[in-house]
Amino acid sequence: MRRIHTVLLASMLAVSLPAFAQQPRIEQQMTAEDFTATGLNKLSAEELARLNDWLSRHGAAATVPAPAAPAVTAGADADLEARLAQAREEGRREAAGDQQGLAPATASREPVESTLPGPFNGFAQGRQYTLANGQVWRQTDGATLAGARGNDIGVRIRPGMMGVWWLKVDGYNTQAKVERVR
Repeated sequence: MRRIHTVLLASMLAVSLPAFAQQPRIEQQMTAEDFTATGLNKLSAEELARLNDWLSRHGAAATVPAPAAPAVTAGADADLEARLAQAREEGRREAAGDQQGLAPATASREPVESTLPGPFNGFAQGRQYTLANGQVWRQTDGATLAGARGNDIGVRIRPGMMGVWWLKVDGYNTQAKVERVR
């Protein structure tokens, strides 16, 4: 997702360099929504000033005229708009996930050790497990643990290959594939 944002930003900047030579401040060239959607609002004042300075220097030094925009048919224009809208929505969802605290735990890929407060009645697909540390995990596979019972049982959630997480409870060898809900 971040690559899409980077490519879109680079494309916008490459096409807009002549305009920046005349009006170098990027925040004046973009709408507030575009400024936020591209992630430029995350820059510090110093970083933003350096970006504007770079744009001024490189925009003024450009001697090759910008290529003429290709003729776009209504269907292609609508397709581009749809892809941009999808990219914006994915960015919003990604940012929302970061605000919920999901990114740090999944990005670190560190095992989680905690307990399941209250009764434990085995595994079942779709079941949610709320840990004592406040994390909530949902079982995504069909693993079962028939007859398993316990109260305040210890659990370990460890990362597997390709972004998969595995939950294992103390005293049993069976493990269940899980995903973090919150």
